[in-house]
Parts: sequence; C-alpha cells; structure tokens
Amino acid sequence: MIGRSALPLISLMVVLSLSIISAEAQLSATFYDATCPNASTIIRNSIRRAISAERRMAASLIRLHFHDCFVQGCDASILLDETSTIQSEKTARPNDNSVRGYEVIEAAKREVERACPGLVSCADVLTLAARDASVAVGGPSWSVKLGRRDSTTANRDVANTDLPSPFSDLQVLIDAFDKKGLNARDMVALSGAHTLGQSQCFLFRGRIYSNGTDIDAGFASTRRRGCPQTGGDSNLAALDLVTPNSFDNNYFRNLVQRKGLLQSDQVLFTGSTAAIVSQYSGNPRTFAADFATAMIKMSEIEPTLGQNGIIRRVCSAIN
Repeated sequence: MIGRSALPLISLMVVLSLSIISAEAQLSATFYDATCPNASTIIRNSIRRAISAERRMAASLIRLHFHDCFVQGCDASILLDETSTIQSEKTARPNDNSVRGYEVIEAAKREVERACPGLVSCADVLTLAARDASVAVGGPSWSVKLGRRDSTTANRDVANTDLPSPFSDLQVLIDAFDKKGLNARDMVALSGAHTLGQSQCFLFRGRIYSNGTDIDAGFASTRRRGCPQTGGDSNLAALDLVTPNSFDNNYFRNLVQRKGLLQSDQVLFTGSTAAIVSQYSGNPRTFAADFATAMIKMSEIEPTLGQNGIIRRVCSAIN
C-alpha cells in the first residue's frame, strides 16, 4: 500500500516523465548534434552536386518537399514506392510524371546512412534538401528544425485532393493553404518558388490560347510556339521566362505584367493578394524573407515525432 506521503512524489515523477517525453518529441535545430553532427553538411554537399549537374533540380527538390508536406504532413510519404499494401503518392494526379528528384534524396540518404546508420530520417533529408536547393540557386537560407520521423504509409487519395491545382482560382488556393495552417501571405510567398522550374504544356495550354484579358498577348504568342493546341502535352516551358534558373523576384514582376504561365500563378495578382504580389515585385528582400518564413512554417506541418513512425533505411520502402 502506498502511503499518502509518497503520492506527491509519484505525481511529481509522472509529471517529470511526461515533460521529458514532451520535450523529446519536439523539432530542434540541434537534434542530430550529438548523434550525427555532420548530417547537415553531408546532405548539403550531396544536394549541391546534384544541382551543379542539373540546375533545374533545385526547383524539383523544393516542389518535392511541398508535395510531401501537403499530404500527411512532412513525413516523406511521397517517397514511398507502390507495394501490395501502399498506394504510392507518386502516382497521384498532381505527382505522376511530374514530380521529380526522388533519386537525389535517395543519394543524399545513402551518404548519411554510411556516416550514421539508422539515425537521420528521409523526412529530415528532404526538408534540408529544399533549403539547400534554395541557397544553391541564389535563394534565401533558413534554420531548419529537425527530428521528423518517416511515415509507414502513403495517401494517394489525399494527394489527389489536397495538393493545389494549377487551374485553381484564388479562393480555392487560399482555402487549400489555410487547411494546412498557412495564410494568404504564406501562399503567395511559397508560390514564388515558381521563379524556378518548368511546367508541361497541357497545364497552361488553356491559358495561352484563351485570348483572355489577364494574359499579355506577346507572352501568349511566345508560349504558343512550344505548346501547340493539340499534341506536345509534355513540352516544357519555364515558369519564369526571364531568369528560369535563378531565385529572384522576377516571378512577381511577370504577374504584374500579366505574364504568369499558370492560371494559379496569375490569379495571385487579383483580389486580396494583389497587394502582396505588388510588394514582392518591387522588394526582392521582403519576398526572400517571407519565403524563408513560409518554408519554415510549411516544413513543420504535422511532423511525425517521438516514437511514432520509423527511420527508413531506404526512402522508397519500409524497413
């Protein structure tokens, strides 16, 4: 039988134990300092090599991180291959034959595994890779908190419903980001990642042949040369015609000039977000700072922490 005098001590121990568990299950910028102190450097060097070999990969890695975080949070679920028990997100409509960079993350993971087996999650590798990709092409850097664990499941259905469409109108976009805890300013800043990368013809064909008042006629004519009305669905065009491989604010300058490639780009220069676009078009430092802030917020959407999930040895498969 436990005496009354022992109860406060037991209660204190329970509280302390819960506090320790809670403290451990938090993202931290120093998470691997004791267990794998070179993790960030190993990943950064691997990502730099990949982008040096193909500069377009910077955009792909930032997009890969975005498409991961919008489905089940930032848990590397997008990296899982199809199995008898897993419906891969790779084959969801927004990702299939579109999202790329999987092999770059696997390569970085292999290097980390050699140095620190079983310690660094694929989710953290992907989060660091997005930051390092930004820096590699002249974009901002930011402090990345670590400690995510990898999911054991994927969710193709959520990938099909929650990832924003390039055909969306403004309110649909605002709602999609709000669902993930990101406000309209975060959304506009994150959309600025389209200062990098390319898009397939079938995603912007309707816009460039619309003869609409929201598209510059000369810009539309230029884009039609590489995107016929029929055929050529996978033909690529730069999202930013001016500096497609450098991180800058030209994307927003394009929107002000009605030269956004996707409908979901140009609608940002309407309604409640038009003022933000104007601000970013005239102030690259403000855009860079807001982009970094929004990337941090996005990277912390519903992380898998503590004893949940696993640390995958290979990012495309469950251990």
